[in-house]
Amino acid sequence: MPHLASLVAIFLTVFCTPTMAQPEQPVVHPGADTKLPLPSFTVETVATGLEVPWAIAFLPDNRVLVTERPGRVRLVENGKLDPNPLFTVPDVVKSRGGEIGLMAICLHPDFKDNRYVYLSYGHTDKDVRVVRYTFDPAPAPLSADGAQPGDGLVEPTVIVKGIPASVNHAGCRIAFGPDKKLYVTTGEMFKRELAQDMTSLGGKTLRLNDDGSIPHDNPFLGEEHVTKGVRPEIWSFGHRNPQGMDWQPGTNLMFQSEHGPSGELGRGGDEVNAVEAGKNYGWPIIHHDESKPGLESPLVEWSPAVAPASGVFYDGELFPDMRGNFLVGALGGLVRAPTPGIIRVVLDGRKVVACQWLATEYGRVREVVVGPDGAIYFTTSNRDGRGRVREGDDKVMRLVPKKN
Repeated sequence: MPHLASLVAIFLTVFCTPTMAQPEQPVVHPGADTKLPLPSFTVETVATGLEVPWAIAFLPDNRVLVTERPGRVRLVENGKLDPNPLFTVPDVVKSRGGEIGLMAICLHPDFKDNRYVYLSYGHTDKDVRVVRYTFDPAPAPLSADGAQPGDGLVEPTVIVKGIPASVNHAGCRIAFGPDKKLYVTTGEMFKRELAQDMTSLGGKTLRLNDDGSIPHDNPFLGEEHVTKGVRPEIWSFGHRNPQGMDWQPGTNLMFQSEHGPSGELGRGGDEVNAVEAGKNYGWPIIHHDESKPGLESPLVEWSPAVAPASGVFYDGELFPDMRGNFLVGALGGLVRAPTPGIIRVVLDGRKVVACQWLATEYGRVREVVVGPDGAIYFTTSNRDGRGRVREGDDKVMRLVPKKN
């Protein structure tokens, strides 16, 4: 894929600009317009006192479900966090300082009818799983001391298991696409060869029916694949650790944000990719802005690392100038690395035309989602062992237009 000239994003100015004055800031490939005005917004706090909130899902009645890495599903109602968990995953792996645990959550497209909730998490049997539950609107109360798990999610059904698990590079974003299929991003658990190993579910995007069965139009179902042991769940491969996933309005093209090899092969190499069925996204054969026939290069690449932990297209009404922009939650790096926050990626189809940093004052940003009210919700991740803990952390916050 052709690349434009490299440009450097200036620290805290939120523009991608054509200067090499601050090399510690991420070089953006391709380059981007420098004339993007900063949107007028204010940041409101929705909930505090969380522990590494990983993902958010909105119920039809506007209540909010939040996953915490140690295994809890929390409920926010009318701007208040229920002090007791809605549910605690009983067989989740707990890793102090690592990346594995309870991760993503999503609702079934027909949630109003079936009340299905999906969770991805590291299991005590040393794999990553996606499990479907039924949401119980009236769970039994917890014990008086709140020590027992709530049963707000019942009837667990394993959708997929056997995804390679490790303390780091565990994935695992889950989302239903426009085709009502369940997509799962998986990491390669620091075993880079798994990304190209078609007999492994590691380093892949998986595509499943809502019950875990294999869609008839998945790309690797032919006899030539079956005889080689290729996993039929695979939708795309050659991924390192993708954690953001959404579909572009108007095109239904899947976009992913993916962590690059900042700790292995130089600083940075974080990516945004347009992901299509059957394609190879290169890891570990190519990385950063490299290219090779038959392998997909990223639409945008950042160096040093920004640590992209999520990605969503803005489709709300509160920020009309941001409609169609891809918003990336950036954890930032550890030393001499770009500021964490929300990265606004402005696109013209597949072409990146501008990048902009937002909400850079709150530490590590993990999840970014668009609420039913059109606000941009995000979670901090300052208690994950890699950030500076601030008062009230971790938090759910939201961007809303500034009142004149």
